[in-house]
Amino acid sequence: MSLFKARDWWSTILGDKEEFDQGCLCLANVDNSGNGQDKIIVGSFMGYLRIFSPHPAKTGDGAQAEDLLLEVDLRDPVLQVEVGKFVSGTEMLHLAVLHSRKLCVYSVSGTLGNVEHGNQYQMKLMYEHNLQRTACNMTYGSFGGIKGRDLICIQSMDGMLMVFEQESYAFGRFLPGFLLPGPLAYSSRTDSFITVSSCRQVESYKYQVLAFATDADKRQETEQQKLGSGKRLVVDWTLNIGEQALDICIVSFNQSASSVFVLGERNFFCLKDNGQIRFMKKLDWSPSCFLPYCSVSEGTINTLIANHNNMLHIYQDVTLKWATQLPHIPVAVRVGCLHDLKGVIVTLSDDGHLQCSYLGTDPSLFQAPNVESRELNYDELDVEMKELQKIIKDVNKSQGVWPMTEREDDLNVSVVVSPNFDSVSQATDVEVGTDLVPSVTVKVTLQNRVILQKAKLSVYVQPPLELTCDQFTFEFMTPDLTRTVSFSVYLKRSYTPSELEGNAVVSYSRPTDRNPDGIPRVIQCKFRLPLKLICLPGQPSKTASHKITIDTNKSPVSLLSLFPGFASQSDDDQVNVMGFHFLGGARVTLLASKTSQRYRIQSEQFEDLWLITNELILRLQEYFEKQGVKDFACSFSGSMPLQEYFELIDHHFELRINGEKLEELLSERAVQFRAIQRRLLARFKDKTPAPLQHLDTLLDGTYKQVIALADAVEENQGNLFQSFTRLKSATHLVILLIGLWQKLSADQVAILEAAFLPLQEDTQELGWEETVDAAISHLLKTCLSKSSKEQALNLNSQLNIPKDTSQLKKHITLLCDRLAKGGRLCLSTDAAAPQTMVMPGGCTTIPESDLEERSVEQDSTELFTNHRHLTAETPRPEVSPLQGVSE
Repeated sequence: MSLFKARDWWSTILGDKEEFDQGCLCLANVDNSGNGQDKIIVGSFMGYLRIFSPHPAKTGDGAQAEDLLLEVDLRDPVLQVEVGKFVSGTEMLHLAVLHSRKLCVYSVSGTLGNVEHGNQYQMKLMYEHNLQRTACNMTYGSFGGIKGRDLICIQSMDGMLMVFEQESYAFGRFLPGFLLPGPLAYSSRTDSFITVSSCRQVESYKYQVLAFATDADKRQETEQQKLGSGKRLVVDWTLNIGEQALDICIVSFNQSASSVFVLGERNFFCLKDNGQIRFMKKLDWSPSCFLPYCSVSEGTINTLIANHNNMLHIYQDVTLKWATQLPHIPVAVRVGCLHDLKGVIVTLSDDGHLQCSYLGTDPSLFQAPNVESRELNYDELDVEMKELQKIIKDVNKSQGVWPMTEREDDLNVSVVVSPNFDSVSQATDVEVGTDLVPSVTVKVTLQNRVILQKAKLSVYVQPPLELTCDQFTFEFMTPDLTRTVSFSVYLKRSYTPSELEGNAVVSYSRPTDRNPDGIPRVIQCKFRLPLKLICLPGQPSKTASHKITIDTNKSPVSLLSLFPGFASQSDDDQVNVMGFHFLGGARVTLLASKTSQRYRIQSEQFEDLWLITNELILRLQEYFEKQGVKDFACSFSGSMPLQEYFELIDHHFELRINGEKLEELLSERAVQFRAIQRRLLARFKDKTPAPLQHLDTLLDGTYKQVIALADAVEENQGNLFQSFTRLKSATHLVILLIGLWQKLSADQVAILEAAFLPLQEDTQELGWEETVDAAISHLLKTCLSKSSKEQALNLNSQLNIPKDTSQLKKHITLLCDRLAKGGRLCLSTDAAAPQTMVMPGGCTTIPESDLEERSVEQDSTELFTNHRHLTAETPRPEVSPLQGVSE
């Protein structure tokens, strides 16, 4: 333990589980204040930018609220922050923030506060550059010897140096022989860039050579370059240091000479301007960061070097002058002037520990107690070793810590749904237009075989279905206990749920001999609610806007036998026509043909077809299973209803955009409301009252606008939730039709459901459109790809709300087109191999470029046209509404 600990002057912890690196810390007078005091600028990989101005009341105080001048969420990871003269027409200091795909330059300014809350700081974007390549780090300086302004050079991950002359892009050059990016620095005296390549050698490139070299867009040599037009990028000097470098710094202690400092993994180098070694120092520990700075002594340079042993060493050339202990491992270290205290050492760790300290003595008074010496009993040690080895062998024989019993043996869960409605409906606070909303009782029975702990039952149903109680807790202290709970389910709001399936999930802990607290386990049991819970018998409709026809391979079944509880009349001429009236108001008509083995479902709303279609197929399968028929199958031969599906997608996306605009407008009005409040407060506190100048009227108007906008946001959220439920119903129907159309297996249908229904909830941060688009794009580039070129395309790892739904609709159309041409869905490793899709009679090739995709989109528009009657024209007899019985 070091006797010389770093004296804590001010410290704080940044964020929660945020990460930082060596480029995330900067000290400068970023707000151009007249006192010239430095501010601490910190950026994190979570996208947060913070500016501090520490003013501790006494040494060692933690951060106060007023020490944080500004905190902004930039939403993109911050790779590096620098302060310089980055804006043309002024020599004021500005803040440059480097993201992975963007460079932003901000102006930081402060305004004096009128009340005791202090000054207010704000950050204004001056300009930004969108990068075509992923950035690694950057440096800045007066490239080319210009005066009064700084230029920025960014190094990309693939070895390109991009130079920006403030608001404009100058040029880009590729470094020769590049493999991995290294640290980058600029020497103003020699006007050159210095980096360390993957060859473990320091390389220097003149700015003039970079400026006149071949452009980065023309990386390959052409015939004109071979004839001498254009110059190749030539290195000025190199020096092999034999190890990777962590950082590079350039320090000038006079106008005639400067030194290049390179921190390696085990050595510390000081080089001259021409690449010759001035001195080097071998380090006995692993360094983490360093900072050279000019010494008070003439001609010498001090260097701060931090290591992974929580130590900070101060060298003067190669002589160790001071060693101090830190409470953390720093990844960045800076020295600045804070609160009229010069030479403050600022360190930042990778987990956000920010500390301002100074050098001093703080001896530790701890003395290690004397250890009592005792003789070792080797016989007891041998016995203990044999016991431990026996435990290890027993664990290895059992093949792991987890017991091998099945979860079903621990706990059996069964669910029974009552076939009849509750005599007294349990529905409360319903928003359905009908007078009486029915409810049905569901009983869940749990029977344990062994002792279980912390058993908790959670029941889930699809909204707008509601449960009277959805959480239950149990204690199974003895084996073979039976617990039964009951609850009721009813429809709460006036629209149709996307599914009638519920799920009962039980989580519990099973204690073992080695783990008395228990091993956590989960078991679930699904149940199906009756259709009559949300639907009543209705009058069949002769006309409808949306129709689909399901083909079967067996003779039609009487609808009265399939839906015995929905017969509105018992006339023999109407046994193949049935009407359904949902409690939410929708009406659906089901028709069956006597001769063509077909069933038609029709309604005014496309999404309302889903539940009746699914219920029809399930009841047909149950009917033929009871009859002993094993080869029953359904199919769909009509046109895919993509246009109707796209209309629901557009409506849902429009509500999302509208909600985003309303929230932005509400935020603006809230800021305006608080600003008016502050002004009124200042007026009321003034000893000499001044006229309000209609501030009270403006406050009242703003308050009404805030309330109205909040109501609009709440109403839009309700509409968005309802639209998402309808979109899920339509998505279920489209997946069902695709499965019947292409005769997909259960595994392939499960892949489609995972791609089209990835979210249980839809939010502004992560919405349905961008998630589904990413999933479908992955399928198109893996199992449905035609060539290796498509597989090489990288998907965007960040999901953002799209500008429109055109890309999503194009991908859905392309997915249907590739399935129609023989493509099959799979998630195995063989999916990466290009598939050869051949259909009988031949087909066109699957597109491999955007141009071909557009052509296929036009062709697919004809293939998946918006037919209000969704059945393909065939010579078989058609079932006309309310007249199909006579066939």
